[in-house]
Amino acid sequence: MRLGIVIFPGQDLQERANSYRKRYDPHYKLISPHLTLKEAFDAESNQVGAIVEHLKTIADQTSAFDLFINKVSHFQPTNNVIYFAVQESSELLDLYTNLQSSELLQHEKPYAFVPHITIGQKMMDDELKDVYARLRTEKMEYTVPVQQFHLVEQQEDKKWSIYQSFALKQNH
Repeated sequence: MRLGIVIFPGQDLQERANSYRKRYDPHYKLISPHLTLKEAFDAESNQVGAIVEHLKTIADQTSAFDLFINKVSHFQPTNNVIYFAVQESSELLDLYTNLQSSELLQHEKPYAFVPHITIGQKMMDDELKDVYARLRTEKMEYTVPVQQFHLVEQQEDKKWSIYQSFALKQNH
């Protein structure tokens, strides 16, 4: 099984991200806009129960929090990816670190954790520069409440679907 762990932002931000992804992201139809907490990884079907239990434990110990998005950025020259930048917060970094703590979830990480929501990838250099120049001047202020995260599974048609969602502890 091919799995990943993500946060899906609220509808407003998803719509704005998709307005760019339709044109600039070849993965647009494969998964909704998301923040990746755990890159895609392979797991045996007999490991999924233990992974789910680990994720339930983390969710039970993690309080709901907010994500803050306030600019567009890119990974060029490493990768031709343009994205909505998510401010690092202690809550987000703690969740990320806790998710990496299980041996079942320790896989080679291709990149350092840079919280973001991709809006374009596999772009030509000039196209990325043009899009970035235009978008960096637009107002970008979103507060996204994070109430849950999701274990997602890649289907045979390469599309990703939610395998299971994990509700975070609510602050009262």
